Amino acid sequence: MDFEKAKALCRSFPGCTEDIKWGADAVFSVSTKMFAVTGSAVPASGMSFKVEDERFLELTDRPGIIPAPYLARAKWVYVESADALDDREAAALLRRSYDLVFAKLTKKLQRELGGTE
Repeated sequence: MDFEKAKALCRSFPGCTEDIKWGADAVFSVSTKMFAVTGSAVPASGMSFKVEDERFLELTDRPGIIPAPYLARAKWVYVESADALDDREAAALLRRSYDLVFAKLTKKLQRELGGTE
């Protein structure tokens, strides 16, 4: 998983915003809801994102992927090793994270942002 490519992918999602929170974390959100977090340093050294409940245990059983600190209870994972996921699987997981968060927005806001759900 190339973390810089992953950040570029997140920026391409409809309605995505990026800001720095907690001093050094680049946070990707749709509306005001986070779907991915990584360090603001370049190159990034890891990335957290939301996953479906049924994928959480499967992913955190893999080497290089752990429950995300502070966000694991909401089924977020932290990819700490670039070798843990290939770019294609990472892209699919990031898109799914975006979709999960987007789906919780109001229908009106979804239409305004022009997303997929």
